Amino acid sequence: METSINILIVSEWEQNTAQLKTIAESFSSHVTTVNYSDAIREMNRETRDIVIVSQFETDASVEVVQSIRLVNPACLLLFVANASDFTLLRSIIRSGADEFFVFPDEASLFASRFPTIVKNYENKKNSMEEAAVTYGRNRGKIFSFYSGKGGSGRTLIASSVAQTLKLESTAEVILIDLNTQYGGIESVFSIESNRSMADLMPVVEELNESHIRNVSETQVDSKLEILISPCDAEIAESIDEIFIAKLVRTCRRSFDYVLIDLPSHINAQVVAALEESDKIYYILAPETPALKTLKQFESLSARLGIHLANRMEIVMNELAKENEVQQNDLKNVLRFPIAASIRRDIKGLQPFINKGMPIRKIQKERKLIPFAKDIRKFARDVLKQ
Repeated sequence: METSINILIVSEWEQNTAQLKTIAESFSSHVTTVNYSDAIREMNRETRDIVIVSQFETDASVEVVQSIRLVNPACLLLFVANASDFTLLRSIIRSGADEFFVFPDEASLFASRFPTIVKNYENKKNSMEEAAVTYGRNRGKIFSFYSGKGGSGRTLIASSVAQTLKLESTAEVILIDLNTQYGGIESVFSIESNRSMADLMPVVEELNESHIRNVSETQVDSKLEILISPCDAEIAESIDEIFIAKLVRTCRRSFDYVLIDLPSHINAQVVAALEESDKIYYILAPETPALKTLKQFESLSARLGIHLANRMEIVMNELAKENEVQQNDLKNVLRFPIAASIRRDIKGLQPFINKGMPIRKIQKERKLIPFAKDIRKFARDVLKQ
């Protein structure tokens, strides 16, 4: 009896993980296992229906149960303890767990009850239409735009997609510039401000939507929210990966789409953003040096433990008939799907770049340059996902 229920297993013990995974996979093909340190990141990344937490240290167990319940109040949360402990039971139930089992003593009981647990959850989920809608609420999508090769057009594409998403929908969209040393987004939109994401560092522990909106700049035409970088190398050094992770997670809860413009180099900030992302759009020009850099990025990601499979897609940029390498030539070379194809449009783009103007200002614009048309198609495909 296989279902579409999405199950997450949080465990530090290999034996418990294997046993719980075997039971869960008998009823669902959507089963993921993670350790305690990755649990909240996975919950932020994707909505889970059932979460099974296997006991680790008492304080850590209580904390992870509380955090999971806070991130997704609608999930069914099962806790598996290592021994009978009334104090632990009380703490775990108070933290938000729905059911409590003891392994290995109640392993057979868990296995026999699990089919009923899954069926009851499915019935509840299917019968409550209003509740079902809330599963996607406060679950914004995070899209990172990256390229290992400088001058790929990453910043222009990220900002144009963000502006177009806002114009083509009623979604709440925020654009984050993580080029902390030199910036770039402020030039695209002609933004002059003394505020930057660095102003959020003193309130990072209690960071919320109000803090972000107080610091972000609002684009006049589309009302797109933009978090600009400090554009200061000294301040950039004080922005660590913990701040980036908390910032991105808070934005996910407050906005429908979070777009991140990443620098070409790899550091702790970039790795944190990539790990939090639902999709990584790699900007690629049809040329040999760019392909070589892509291969190096794949290799480096594997060494750093950045999971790219099913998350990274290619955005082909600067496509033109005169290119020696054409997009069709790359289909058998690329390991990742092509999400969008953007034509070279120097003549059409240059006036916008020189004046610091966005390529789109209104929703139903009659005359769009080729670059804007390709970005609109890309953005509409994103909205359909």
